[in-house]
Amino acid sequence: MTDDELSAIIDLLGRDPSDLELAMYSVMWSEHCSYKSSRKYLGRFPTEAPWVLVGPGEGAGVIDVGDGLAVALRIESHNHPSAVEPHQGAATGVGGIIRDIFSMGARPIALMDPLRFGPLDTPRNRYLVEGVVSGISSYGNSVGVPTVGGEIVFDPCYSANPLVNVFCLGVLPKTRLVLARAEGEGNLAVLLGASTGRDGIGGASVLASAGFDEPSTIGPGADKRPSVQVGDPFEEKKLIEACLALLDSGLAVGVQDLGAGGLSCAASETAAKAGMGMDVDLARVPRREPGMSPMEVMISESQERMLAIVTPEDLSEVLALCERWEIRASVVGRVTTTGRFRVYDGAFDAWGVPPAPAAAPSEDGSLPTFEVLCDVPGESLGDGPVYDRPVARPADQDSLVAADPLAVLAQRFPAGADAGPELLGLLSLPNIGDSSWVWRQYDHELFLNTVAGPGCDAAVLRLRETLPTPGDTPGSPGKALALTTDGKARFCLLDPRTGAALAVLEAARNVACTGARPMALVNCLNFGNPEHPEVMWQFSEVVDGMSDACRALGLPVIGGNVSFYNESGGADIHPTPVVGVVGLIDRLDSRIPPAALSAGEVIVVLGDTAAELGGSEWAAGRHGLLGGMPPSADLAAGVRLHELVAALVGERAVAGVHDCSDGGLAVALAEMAIGGGCGFTVAAEGSLAGLLPAAACFSESANRVVLAVETGRVDEILGRAAAAGVPAAVLGTAGGGRLVWTGAFDVSLADAETAWRDALPSALAGGVTPVG
Repeated sequence: MTDDELSAIIDLLGRDPSDLELAMYSVMWSEHCSYKSSRKYLGRFPTEAPWVLVGPGEGAGVIDVGDGLAVALRIESHNHPSAVEPHQGAATGVGGIIRDIFSMGARPIALMDPLRFGPLDTPRNRYLVEGVVSGISSYGNSVGVPTVGGEIVFDPCYSANPLVNVFCLGVLPKTRLVLARAEGEGNLAVLLGASTGRDGIGGASVLASAGFDEPSTIGPGADKRPSVQVGDPFEEKKLIEACLALLDSGLAVGVQDLGAGGLSCAASETAAKAGMGMDVDLARVPRREPGMSPMEVMISESQERMLAIVTPEDLSEVLALCERWEIRASVVGRVTTTGRFRVYDGAFDAWGVPPAPAAAPSEDGSLPTFEVLCDVPGESLGDGPVYDRPVARPADQDSLVAADPLAVLAQRFPAGADAGPELLGLLSLPNIGDSSWVWRQYDHELFLNTVAGPGCDAAVLRLRETLPTPGDTPGSPGKALALTTDGKARFCLLDPRTGAALAVLEAARNVACTGARPMALVNCLNFGNPEHPEVMWQFSEVVDGMSDACRALGLPVIGGNVSFYNESGGADIHPTPVVGVVGLIDRLDSRIPPAALSAGEVIVVLGDTAAELGGSEWAAGRHGLLGGMPPSADLAAGVRLHELVAALVGERAVAGVHDCSDGGLAVALAEMAIGGGCGFTVAAEGSLAGLLPAAACFSESANRVVLAVETGRVDEILGRAAAAGVPAAVLGTAGGGRLVWTGAFDVSLADAETAWRDALPSALAGGVTPVG
């Protein structure tokens, strides 16, 4: 908290705040809780569409998918806790996002984890990777929610500050949708779940709202380890079932997760959103440690806790239901019409809440015989300052953009040069290689709804195909959901506006490759220190670029998260917006075409290729040439491509399909060859023909998809592409045991597969140098 913020609080209250009040404002006005540096920008996002039921500002966004069903989705960050204690930091990130979903009345059915780390050539980065992955797997597997996808990316800018973003999706009958509202004078706030301890104190204000100091001998932020929460997935599982049972029985007026800010945030927010007040009694909060101060109780971020607003008449039934699910339930507050947020210690005996009253309240409901620990305007806690921070384009931005790698790479790899070692080198980069070492530790088949899981362009989950039983989720014959997370920080470093648009295009393209219509987007905006004008320029540009892309694609932004202060030693991370997109498949009655080749199939590429190497894996990842402009983001072309690809896949007009992104067309073809165990022979055609061969292979031009087509349908596919205004070219055919691009490379499928499969395990074993 700054001196100016303290002065504002004193002016607001007309007095000095108490210790408890000061702690609560410190948490609630923190960057993490108040969005004080980003709030002025977030209104630029398009948030409305006919199918949007709940937009930003609630526990999760919710969309209508028909047949009485709705889908809730949210994405969050747990970056700093994971840097301090990777296992628990990642595990509690999973637990927190799950609670956000079922607080809306949805059953969580899928998780995705976009991860960013420093290079694996240091023991600390390898320790972080292993700890984060084990935390995600131990919590997700135990709580019973499948982890169906995500990303893992390595870059030096994340060495001291890994990014652990978590996406969750849930399904609910529309009739069970509930919001976090403390409505109804005299209604009771019931704290459900785990007891309250000292873990997580300062998680929002200490960890998530400030950068790390200089690294200690055991890693940056090690002195902040007590601020990391400790998770219990088995308690969470009981909490899921109990809360959904409460909502099914109509016993909860509103539900709120206790996340950042703990009880201070949950109790004050639910009351303020309903225009009500709230009185809280600390004596009724179950504690796991003796001697906890009022401040510690109110701002603890102990996990697996929820706040339910219930009527006094339903209290006995609520307590009985919680006893049945073996979770704690304690009345800790009551709703008032005062508009004040007040905290007492031992007052509820006088309010007639069991046990029997020991004294009578005064006419206005206050209890002068008890010490008032906190008495503030309820809305003021959630109505923090809004900053208009200085914005400045980085001084080196022009020189960075001017450093186009094409000239250097053209000199190193002129026409006729063998690009085979470059292809193998790219396949052996951890950013491109097989990530199954990560996702094989996750249970991605829970609920038996996973049609396409980790390793695919997008995950696909069936919605229920049978009629519901009483009290169950409504049926949805044949429908399915496609979901993905994407982001490319290098593109955003070079041009934040274009890079953000490219992230949206790639996510929508991945969803389209499953035959789905993109329906909604959530974002996790990971940036450096907002007190640096250059960071705020990057942030503003990213918001504008993402907003433009979402409008062009008809994608409402229904929720998100901003994570600032991702830095260490004064060095900001690259701007890293990560987007999660969900799409709807109206009828799923056969297998999704895989990203694989089979002998005899014709290979067709949709979309144009230009010599666009700025920020690419070949230029920056393989050769250390970080500069130039990212690929152009043609939004109109993206819309045409997505509609065509979704239609072709939906009709099963193609045998195989794969998005073209990291590593370019050559890597996309190699991945399809590995996926099908079948080689290929191709040549540069269409827009590829006029390019330097190596540039044609490894350019990362946007809006491209590779199709594997049966011979008899090639003319149909080319005709439909022409009618849709999408460039298309036949590259060659699948077959044999070699990967051949005439005039560029000729490598064996076995060598390519070895390089690809060994990339991540070899790096984790000790930073083995990539092939070539």
